[in-house]
Amino acid sequence: MKHHLTITLGMSLALACLAACQSPGGAHASAESVTRLAPMVEKRDTLSATGYAVISVQGHRNPAQQRLMAIRASKLDAYRSLTEQVYGLRLDATATVADMMVQNDTFRSRVEGVIYGATLVSITPSGDDTYETTMTLDKAIVNDLRALYLGQMVSKAN
Repeated sequence: MKHHLTITLGMSLALACLAACQSPGGAHASAESVTRLAPMVEKRDTLSATGYAVISVQGHRNPAQQRLMAIRASKLDAYRSLTEQVYGLRLDATATVADMMVQNDTFRSRVEGVIYGATLVSITPSGDDTYETTMTLDKAIVNDLRALYLGQMVSKAN
């Protein structure tokens, strides 16, 4: 007999904020509700993220075009990393257990959000076949992004 175990980890930030952002006068993200998130906000003045992409796997025959595509892909990877840091990561995990042994263990992750105001620090070759892109995001912008996100979540809840 097989037993199935399914674990879903949601965006705890969103759930915590929905409860914190409800106000008697209506649904909106106030300065007070954003302040309640202070322990969750990074202590650093800026967030930093690095993205990577391999040149040779890019879908083009022209080496120059492959390099340009790898640069773009590494930049998108850095944006994804910043988005994870700002909004969190949704992780879905499923494990199948039979006869007290794990038969199958799968994970899926998803990140969704809006990033603006990121600063491009560097785009550099890393080794012979990889590009590395580093970006930063100011803490004040992070707070603005989270406040906008909270406002949208509260609006959707009502």
